[in-house]
Amino acid sequence: MFETLVHADSALARHRNGPLVEERARYLRHCAALGGTLESQRIRARCILWVAERMSPQDHGSVDGSRLHEIAYGLASVATPAMAATVVNYARPWLKYLGWWPEPVQCIPFASALDDFVAWMRDERGLTLCTVEQWRHKVATFLRWCSDTNRDLAKLLPQDIDAYFVTYGAHRWSRLSAGHMAAMLRVFLRRAASTGACSATLADSIQRRRRYALDSLPYALSWDDVRRVIASVGTETERDIRDRAILLLLAVYGLRSGEVAALQLDQIDRVAGRLHIWRLKRRQPQVYPLVSSVAQALGRYIDDARPSVAHAEVFIRTLAPRTPISTAAIYRTVSRSTTRRRFQSAGPAPAPPRGWRSCRRPV
Repeated sequence: MFETLVHADSALARHRNGPLVEERARYLRHCAALGGTLESQRIRARCILWVAERMSPQDHGSVDGSRLHEIAYGLASVATPAMAATVVNYARPWLKYLGWWPEPVQCIPFASALDDFVAWMRDERGLTLCTVEQWRHKVATFLRWCSDTNRDLAKLLPQDIDAYFVTYGAHRWSRLSAGHMAAMLRVFLRRAASTGACSATLADSIQRRRRYALDSLPYALSWDDVRRVIASVGTETERDIRDRAILLLLAVYGLRSGEVAALQLDQIDRVAGRLHIWRLKRRQPQVYPLVSSVAQALGRYIDDARPSVAHAEVFIRTLAPRTPISTAAIYRTVSRSTTRRRFQSAGPAPAPPRGWRSCRRPV
């Protein structure tokens, strides 16, 4: 492993004879399998060797953040704070890979009520895993707020719910998001009341927010603007080729970000001209005709730009580790700042929306 990264005899001997040689070599092989570039592997090897040489025997097995900070910043052999930060950024994943980095345990107050709610959503209601995780996160945030403000779930009053919306949600949620939060809390508190965890009348005290006609419809770009954005994406780099295919899938088929991120190679039938999409909400596949412009963009990415990895998903990160992109990465691709930047390169245009799902015309 080390001979592929360094060529000088003295440097190679230092890597091979340094402490924790097997642990370092195993991690470097792991990073190489994930698509680490040669240059990043060289920096990674130097950083973890530097840390290994300065670790004491007592550090083997457990190195927390303060200890790693002491190793990186507390010794005069690091020339600059920037270099010390680089050492920390490369050493932390290595320690996590070895299992030597103690992860902080997040204590969620009223955990029994939360666990019961999650099990009920999953086993009795049969909600999708995505919905279960989203609602679990929102309920956990609410329970942490209750604990931080010295409120007991069993003794909550309607005015406590009002305080949550006023003090916590006022600067975080839109009118629509607040309505969703109210609906979610009603469901949670109704379930918690059925197990005796809170008052039976608390859920009914949460009133729906006023809704206006067409209030939930997002602002949408005109189709000409959508075409301008897609046309402004370059076709030279791997990232641009990938992003163009993503934008076309979103604009032409109106797919959700999770559906694009989960798209697999065997769902694209270029011979028959069909696209098989697993719809997350409906929990069943749908078959679409493969529009020529989308087929061309997908073919260009898969044949010319997509890295050779073992993952079945179509869209892969452009940086190591070369794993499938996440739903959040899909959002960032078409987020307000990215879209505005592409608009500016294509000419003046109005501010972009948060989503394009209303655009379903072929390009």
